[in-house]
Amino acid sequence: MKITGYYPVLLVRDVEATAAFYQTHFGFRSLFTSDWYVHLQHADHPNVNLAFVDANHETVPEGSRKPATGLLINFEVEDPDAVYAKITAAGIPVLHTLRDEDFGQRHFIIADPNGVMIDVIKQIPPSAEFAAQYAAEALPQ
Repeated sequence: MKITGYYPVLLVRDVEATAAFYQTHFGFRSLFTSDWYVHLQHADHPNVNLAFVDANHETVPEGSRKPATGLLINFEVEDPDAVYAKITAAGIPVLHTLRDEDFGQRHFIIADPNGVMIDVIKQIPPSAEFAAQYAAEALPQ
């Protein structure tokens, strides 16, 4: 099988508000917009795509029409401190404050309007304990 693309499609309660959140705070632009589905692409990184579908839309199997929960999206960025400053200035509640982790991340966590968590991350060198757990090609520098 040759995969030609990949992006998550999240089932949400309010497609318009969700799309606006990601456009306003994370630099996405709309490639397709309807009242029940929006496909976003990051303005600077065309391979970074995200879509939202109304959880109650007829194309969603009837037994699965529930908004996304228990989901964590990672956005790896160059400067999490700058993103953190922008997010807190916008008044978005922070679930996990900006911090360095021994496992090799500087990050913070917020949630979108549906409660889907967003982990904004920069890879940093891990502690010696965690460095041993990385594949050589994946070890943050």
